[in-house]
Formats: sequence, C-alpha cells, structure tokens
Amino acid sequence: MSKDKQFVKEITPQQEDFSRWYIDVISKAELMSYSPVRGCVVLRPDGYEIWENIQRELDRKFKETGHRNAYFPLFIPESFFQKEKEHVEGFNPELPWVTEAGGEKLEERLAIRPTSETMIGHMYSNWINSYRDLPVLINQWANVVRWEKRTLPFLRTTEFLWQEGHTAHEDEADARKETMQMLEVYRDFAENFLAIPVIMGQKTPSEKFAGAVDTYSIEAMMKDGKAVQAGTSHYLGTNFAQAFDIKYLDRDNTQQYVHTTSWGVSTRLIGALIMVHGDDRGLVLPPKVAPLQAVVIPIGPPKTRDQVVPRAEQMFYELKKAGIRVKLDDNPDQSPGWKFNEYEMRGVPVRIEFGPRDMENGQAVLVSRVTGEKRPVRLDAIVDEVRRMLDEVHQAMYDNAKAFMDSHFKSIDTIDDMKSFLDAQRGFVLAGWCGSDACERQVKEETGATSRNMPFEPEERKTVCLVCGSKAEHTVVYGKSY
Repeated sequence: MSKDKQFVKEITPQQEDFSRWYIDVISKAELMSYSPVRGCVVLRPDGYEIWENIQRELDRKFKETGHRNAYFPLFIPESFFQKEKEHVEGFNPELPWVTEAGGEKLEERLAIRPTSETMIGHMYSNWINSYRDLPVLINQWANVVRWEKRTLPFLRTTEFLWQEGHTAHEDEADARKETMQMLEVYRDFAENFLAIPVIMGQKTPSEKFAGAVDTYSIEAMMKDGKAVQAGTSHYLGTNFAQAFDIKYLDRDNTQQYVHTTSWGVSTRLIGALIMVHGDDRGLVLPPKVAPLQAVVIPIGPPKTRDQVVPRAEQMFYELKKAGIRVKLDDNPDQSPGWKFNEYEMRGVPVRIEFGPRDMENGQAVLVSRVTGEKRPVRLDAIVDEVRRMLDEVHQAMYDNAKAFMDSHFKSIDTIDDMKSFLDAQRGFVLAGWCGSDACERQVKEETGATSRNMPFEPEERKTVCLVCGSKAEHTVVYGKSY
C-alpha cells in the first residue's frame, strides 16, 4: 500500500502548482515527451491516439457537411504573404524561413506553413472559373509551425497538428452561413464528444484572425480559471480573393470575387481536455476520446488465478467485439492496488474488477473514474452496463466542468470590480465594452485579462463600459488565457 501511495505523490496537487501538475500528468501518463528541438514535443502513442480519435470524429462531421480532404505544400513562397498585408503582419513574428537548400541560396525565401490561406488562395484562383465551380469545400489535416516565444505542451508548441478548413462561396450570405455552421460543429464536438462546456461568440476586432472580416470562437475554462480558445471560424470576405485574384463568372456573366472562410482546431484540444477534467490523481479522459475506455483487472488470491483469468478473458473479448476499447491486465507481477492507481492516473473511464467471489455470483464490479462509484453488474449484461457507465461518466464530466465554469464566472460593472474578482479568485468576467480600442487595451494592461469573445447568448446584456463608463455597445467575456 505504501508503494501505491508513493505513486500518487508523484503528481503535484493542482492547488499547489497547476502548471507543475499539468506537466507531471502528461509526462507520467506518457502522452508526450520533450524533443531535442526547442518548443517541439513527441506525441507518444496514448497522446497521439487521443488526437486520432478527435480527428476521426471531426472528419466524419466534416464529410457529413459536404467537405472533402486535400493536402497542400508545407512551404509557402514569401511573395504569397506580401499579397495580403494584414495577414503577413499578423504572422510575421512567428514565421520560420527556409533560405538555403541543396547547398544553394534560394531565389525566394520559403515560409514553413503557419496556416494555408495564401497557398490555398493561389490554388483556388486556378481552380475556380464559374459559379458552377462553387462552393469549394475543402479541409486539410496537417502540421504547422509558429515560432512561439513561450511554449507549453499541446497548448502552445512550435510545431503542432491541426485541421484547417478553407471554403469559397458565391456570396457573403453563403460564406457566413458556412462560418457559423462550422462554429456549431466545433461547439457540438467540444460538448458532446470532449465533455467541455464552451462559450460561443464573436472576437473583438483586435483579437480577430489576421486578414479576417470577422472571427468567431468557442472558449473553454480550465481548472485554473484561464481560457483556452478551443476552436475558431473566420469569415474572410473577399480579402484573400482580391489578393489572389479568385474570381468567377456569375449567372449574369459578370466577373465576381468569391467570398471565403477558414476554420480550425488543433492538438491544443488535448491540453484543454486535460486541464478541464484532470484531478490530483491524474488524467480524467472523456470516454469518447479515451484511447482505453475500460480495463479488466482480475483480483483475488494467486491460487484462484487459473479460474478467474479465463473468465476475465472471455469478458474482455465480449467487450472488444462490442466495439469498446478495452484492455485485460492480468500481469501477475503487479498488485491490483498498483493497477488501480495506474489506470486512474491514465484517466481510463471505467475499471472492471473481477475476482473469485464475483465469478461465483456471476457478476463483475464496475468502477467509475469520475465518481468512484462501485457497481456490481451481471456478467450477461456486461456490455450494456459498461456502455451505460461510459455515458454516465461523460455526462458527469460535462456537468462537473459546467458547474466549475458557472461558479467561476462573474458579471461586473467596473474595471475595479474586475481587479477585485481576479485577485480573489480565478475565472471569467462578463462586462460591458464601449467598442473603443483604448478601453480594451486598458483592461489588458491593468488586469492581464483579454477579451475572449462577445457571447451570442450572454446571461445578461451589459449597458455600461467597464472602463470609461459610457454606453456599452457590446457585452464581452474577459479572462486570462493560455
């Protein structure tokens, strides 16, 4: 038992040091390892499998809405960035450049992809000629590089994995419909797949994507009260179409610029789900994304092993055949107590304990990672009961995260109220904003918080700007962020 307790102590408590807790958990659970390249990590199998499960579900949703996958080059000519001034200014500090190859200096520098609007804009200008070619609905699964000054595994790394959707439309109405449709896809995915409650809204002009007309986001709250931008969708208008001459002949035989969108999520979702759900025992993984949804652990005296393990194997195969991601851990060299701690730390949603007495009674015992509830269930109903507990775990995780966010969210009227709240506890505030850049900057300078978004459905509409006291044109969610 002392060995089991010592094992748990290897994770720093959240209240003691949340950042240290985060690093302890993702390292101990073997989700990633640091690479020898600054700001880059290696995704280990469990970490990458979480991404594969995210990718699989989102890819299904994208294809259901008519999108297809393609792939574009990693290297982008410097001249492409010069065509959209606001875009290049927004990304220039983060761009790594290739200046030499094959022992020779390149005639034109090549940027390593930070995002693909420019490359895709160039290709769309060749592919689109008529209204019959529209809409173009393409998604890309890729890696991107941004030379971040401060890095944190999954949440902010020099190289990371993501998907980026890029679409072209006949008019603004169709493009805006696409922008909002994909934002809703992200909201649905975050809440119903990752069990993460989010706030949907529009970014303020200073926080929008470089080159966009409007940017929309879903914002999630971590257990330290900070925000993670969990997904974005951008209406780009005709900015990139004009820069890259993406025109089409409309139904009246008139040349028109297309209206474009882009939208994306990345491996920062892995960091978000860890910070939203994890506890002092380690990971708590949403069942739909967990690499391992259930683990079967035989228990009891060694002399009963020959009878218990074969029946546990049968249970394992029944669950596996039913499509549940399950493992049988019958390693005799590790105690059941060690295994309980190990799989709790790795965030496995359901543990199945099975011993000689359970076998006599025709049952197994299910244990929830979230509530710790132990539930005896009949062996002939094991598949249905495991599925039921997985659904319950997801709902409990969502409810817990929503309750936490609600209890760390405060409506305030002045910047002094905001300072007092953020000094006393962590979380988000809802406040009024007159719309001036100066007032928004002052909030950031005095509190360290930034505008997360202007929520579509705020709990209340604020009437007074928190900084200058004049009429509020917008209701804004503010918070410190990663």
